[in-house]
Amino acid sequence: MSVHEPVNFGFPSRRKFCTDACRLLSAAAAGTLLNGCGGGGSPTGPTGGSGSALPVVNGVLANGIVTVTIDANSPLAAAGGMALVEASGNPLLVARTGQDTFTAHTAICTHQTCTISGFSNQLFVCPCHGSEFDTNGMVVRGPAAIPLRAYSTQFANGTLTITG
Repeated sequence: MSVHEPVNFGFPSRRKFCTDACRLLSAAAAGTLLNGCGGGGSPTGPTGGSGSALPVVNGVLANGIVTVTIDANSPLAAAGGMALVEASGNPLLVARTGQDTFTAHTAICTHQTCTISGFSNQLFVCPCHGSEFDTNGMVVRGPAAIPLRAYSTQFANGTLTITG
């Protein structure tokens, strides 16, 4: 060993220590920024986001068409009613906008594919990151930037028909 070689004693060099410390601090800062998105929820389920839970209504999917029976006890019985319609694993957001008019949209948030399952002040609320959509599927508050996919609706004799 020459006089000019540094002695290591098993510790990392100052350069390696500083590099590793900077990487660690950068990762911590990135984690904090990502957490600011609203809660670090999973794309498949809620994490306690704002809004009340939408009532769930069962629909029947056959040949690409969803049908929903709407009677006096349905949360969709009156104008202003909103529900999460489940039809063979295909979640849809449905709102009754008038006596015989409805809107239907995918319940999959365009931000990170969470299932939208809440509402607040006549807005659909994504429980994962708080995106809000109006009954026309338009983004009212992000982080989502793309509207929800719309489906056609038809209502007759107490049956709502939803087609893509």
